[in-house]
Formats: sequence, structure tokens, C-alpha cells
Amino acid sequence: MLFLDFEKPLEDLYTQINKLKEMSVKNKIDVSTSIRELETAIENTRTQIYANLSPWQRVQLSRHPERPYTLYYIERIFTDFTEIFGDRQVKDDKAMVGGMAMLNNQPVMVLGQQKGTNTKTRQLRNFGMANPEGYRKALRLMKIAEKFNHPIITFIDTPGAFPGLEAEERGQAEAIARNLFEMVNLQVPVICIIIGEGASGGALGIGIGDKVAMLANTWYTVISPENCSTILWRSWDFKEKAASQLKLTSQDMINFALVDDVIPEPVGGAHTDPEKMAEILKSYLIDAINDLKQINPQIRIDNRIEKFSKMGFYDDVSIEQEVLKA
Repeated sequence: MLFLDFEKPLEDLYTQINKLKEMSVKNKIDVSTSIRELETAIENTRTQIYANLSPWQRVQLSRHPERPYTLYYIERIFTDFTEIFGDRQVKDDKAMVGGMAMLNNQPVMVLGQQKGTNTKTRQLRNFGMANPEGYRKALRLMKIAEKFNHPIITFIDTPGAFPGLEAEERGQAEAIARNLFEMVNLQVPVICIIIGEGASGGALGIGIGDKVAMLANTWYTVISPENCSTILWRSWDFKEKAASQLKLTSQDMINFALVDDVIPEPVGGAHTDPEKMAEILKSYLIDAINDLKQINPQIRIDNRIEKFSKMGFYDDVSIEQEVLKA
């Protein structure tokens, strides 16, 4: 079990339990009472720690290496998953996965960013950072879903779209912009779930939906705290301050009306009980699809456009006004 720095009190309690178990085996004594007391202390300590998490601590949780990724949820929530590969232009982007599946006897298209679980697969999946062909593959899958009138579910978990020179040469910005335009006009229900990191256009490229929800210990913003700290203070040392100033937590997003729902996680985070997290997420998806299917497609599109149009603050300025100012 991997512990984060703010979980040090929990790590100490688990260490004591392990020592007691070793002593029990070695000396053949009954330590069950002491172990139960320590387990109670663990639950109480965990509740106290997770009741007062800072924004930076939630960022750390969203990146926990044992946290469930897209393919885990696909395996646990859906049945008959058939993966679809390639964008039919360049290649298959391993950072973006998706395909047809069944959810409670309802055919759906499910897709999302996938991070690796070890060094080799992290390199294969490019740490969840998709290239343009990944976003074009995602759009291809969504268009297939629209053709067959199947709801679309996206899982968002990325530190951002891949910023490499080759990605820019192949039209990274255009691929993401195209997805924004196409997703807002899709005729079928679209549900987007942020399951980990939700950074910048890389997240937004599959994040336009009728329902946009976040797991409790995730974040969603235009830039990572580390990169924000680097730009503003020329150092990563202010990442905790940046995380607080960015207002990136799920509760912040609800307060700003940038997401529709926050989905609770097991105490300690999704990685402490992935099976339970999958059950919670499955229940949310089933209810959301049932609700959205009752709405006329054109009304869904109009509501989608209105929701995203209201985000942020802006003014319309005519050319005549600009000329007068000049």
C-alpha cells in the first residue's frame, strides 16, 4: 500500500498492525484485541484526514498510482466491451481508448484517456496525454454512436493533450476544437466523468456533455498547479499556493456551475475501494442515461449550448466601438 505524505499517521498505524501480526506468528500470542483497536484508530484517523483535504492534497489523490483508470472502470461497469482502434488518418493513439459496450442492457459508446500502471505501459499510453489522432479517434467513435443512437460516456483523466512538436504539426489545436464543435451538436446523450486529472484542452476535448460530473477527489482547470507555479513564480515550489488560487477542486467547480454533479468516493479515495467506486459510478451512469433519454434530442442540444455559453464572462464589442476607441 502506497501512502501520500499527508497520510503519514495512517502509515504509522498500519506499521504497528504489521508488527503485531509478526509478533503473533513468532511468539504464538493472541493480539486480536490490539489489532481491532488499531483498525478503529485507522478508520477514525482516515475520516479526520479526509474531512479537511486541501486543494493540493486532492491533486495528489487524483494522481495516486493505485487509483482506478478508464480501462478498470470499463471492465467493472460494462459488459461486452469491444474496443475500436485508430482514427483512419494517422494511427491508433494508445492514450485514448474506447469502444462499444453494454450498460445494464443499454448499448453505449464508452471512451476515455488511459494512463499506464507501470513504467512500460505509462510510456505506451504516453501518460494519458493524447495526440491529435487520439481526439480524432474519439470523434470517430462518437459519430458511430450517433449513427446507431447509442449514448456516449467519456472518462477524463489527463495532465493535458500531448504538447510535442509533432502533435502541433498534425493539428492538435484543430482536433480539439473540432471535438468541441461536434460534441455540442451530438444528437445522443453525452455524459462526461472526470475520474482523475482534468487539465486544459486535453480534458475539454472529450468533455462537452449533457452531464459533466467529477469524482470528489479530482481536479479540473486550465493548467496544472506545477506549471502555473512555474509561470507565475518561476519555480515549482509554489504549487500548493497555485492549487489553492486556481480553484480547481470538485466543490469549486460546482460553485462556479462548471460541472453538474460531484460523485462521492469511498473514504480515503477511489483507490482504497475500487470495486465500491465502480458500483457508485455505475449507478450514477444508469440514472443519468435514463433521465437524458427522456429529453428530446434537439432540446438536449439547445440545453448543452446554453449551458456552455453561460460559462465565463465576456462582452460583445462591435467594430465601430473599437474604431472609436482607436
